[in-house]
Amino acid sequence: MEFNPGVFDISPKDFMDQMHERHVRVALHIVPPTIGGRLQLHGSIPADTNEVEDSTSISAYWRAHLPVFNTGVDGWWPDEGDAYSIKSRFLRAEMYYKGPLSERPDERPWNLQRNGYLGVARYGGWIWSGDIRSKWETLNAQIAVGLNFSLTVSPFWGTDNGGFVSSKELTGELYTRWFQFSTFCASFRSHGRSWNLRLPWGWNTGKYGVNEDQAMNVPDSSELHNARVEPICRNFLNLRYQLLPYNYTAAREARDKGLPMMRALWLYYPHDTTAVKQSTEYFWGSEMLIAPVTEKGAVKRDVYLPEGSWYNWWTNKKETGGQTISCDADLEIMPIFVKAGAIIPFDPIRQYIEQPVTAPTTIKVYGGANGSYTLYDDDGKTQEYLKGQGTWTTFIWNDKDNKLTIKPGAAMTTASRAKMFKIKLMATDKEKVVQYTGKVLEVTLN
Repeated sequence: MEFNPGVFDISPKDFMDQMHERHVRVALHIVPPTIGGRLQLHGSIPADTNEVEDSTSISAYWRAHLPVFNTGVDGWWPDEGDAYSIKSRFLRAEMYYKGPLSERPDERPWNLQRNGYLGVARYGGWIWSGDIRSKWETLNAQIAVGLNFSLTVSPFWGTDNGGFVSSKELTGELYTRWFQFSTFCASFRSHGRSWNLRLPWGWNTGKYGVNEDQAMNVPDSSELHNARVEPICRNFLNLRYQLLPYNYTAAREARDKGLPMMRALWLYYPHDTTAVKQSTEYFWGSEMLIAPVTEKGAVKRDVYLPEGSWYNWWTNKKETGGQTISCDADLEIMPIFVKAGAIIPFDPIRQYIEQPVTAPTTIKVYGGANGSYTLYDDDGKTQEYLKGQGTWTTFIWNDKDNKLTIKPGAAMTTASRAKMFKIKLMATDKEKVVQYTGKVLEVTLN
C-alpha cells in the first residue's frame, strides 16, 4: 500500500490535496493479500476483547490501510474477492464500512465491491457486475441482472459501461447505447480494457490508446473516427446531473424502504400479466420508465406502457398505456416515458456534485392525473442523516384545478431553508417561479 515514486513526483498528501482542489474524489483499487494462497478473514472492528489479531483479522488488516488512507483517500475499490468464503465477503464489506468510520466518524464511507451476498447492503457497499464482455447480448442481459440483483442483494449496482473485456463488437454505437443505459443505473462508470475507448471523446481520436486486450479484440480502426459518440454521451451525462435531486431521493428511498433504484415493472403493476414479463425495461425511481436500446443498428424500439397515460420524455407526446408502442430510437435517443401525474425535480447542469448553481430547481409536473412526490435532500457528507437530519419537501398536484401544493414532508423535524422552484406544467407553456420557505405554498398554473 504505497504510492509508486516513479509515477507520483509529489507526496501522496499533496497529490490528494490537488485532486480535491479540482473537485475530484479518489478511490483506490485494492486486491486481497496473498500469503501462501488467498486468505480468509475473521474478527471485527474494533477487535473483540478476546480476539487474537493476525494478518487475517479485519482490525489488523484495516490498520495496514491507515498510512495511505490518512493522505486523504475518499473511498476504496476492493476487487478480486472471488476466492473468499461468504463469511469473508461479509467481513471485507464490513471492514471498508466500519474501518473508515473509526477514523472519520462523521463522514460517509464509500466503497465499490466486486463480491456480495444477501444482506451485504447493510454495509453500504456498491457492487458492479464483474468483468463482462463488450457484446450486444451482454448489454441486453445486464438489464435483467440489474433488476434481480437490485431486488435481492443491494440497490446500489452498476456495470462496466462498454463492457470490461473488449471484442470486435465494441463499436461507438455499442458504447453509446451502454452509456445511455448506465445513466440510469445506481453506479455510473465507464471502465474496461482498452480504456481510451471507455472515454466518450476517445472514439474520435484515431487511436486505440493503451491496449490491454489482444489485438483481435479491439474494434476495427474505422471506428476510431466517430464524431457522434461524444455529444450524445455529453447529453446523457448532463441528464444524469440534472436528475441529481431525483436520483438522490431514490437512493434515500432505497435506504429507508429497501426499494431499489432500478425497479421491475411488477413492483407497481403486479396484476398486469404483460408488465410482469418485462426484463428489458424498468422504472428508474418511482416516476420514470426506461427502455434501453440493445439491438445493433436500431432506429425503433418497442416499449410496453402499463395502464394510464404516459409522456415521451423527449417530445412530451402523450401516449395511452396498456399497450406496446413503437418509438423512435435513433442513436441520440433512448426511450424514456413518464406517467401522467408524475412530478420530477430537475436541476441545472453541473460539472461536479458540489458546484454551486444559481438557477432554481425545475419541478416538472406531468398533467392528466393527480400526483404526489416527496423530494429529499441533506448535507451530502455527514452521518447526520442517520439522526433524521434532512429536508423532505412534498409536492401534491391537483390536476382538475391545475394546482400544486408544496409543504414540508411528514419526516421533517427541522425548518426548511428558503429555496427557489420553477414550477413547469409539461406539454404546455405554463410555468411559475416561486420561493418556498418551509410553509405550505399553493401554486396555480392558469
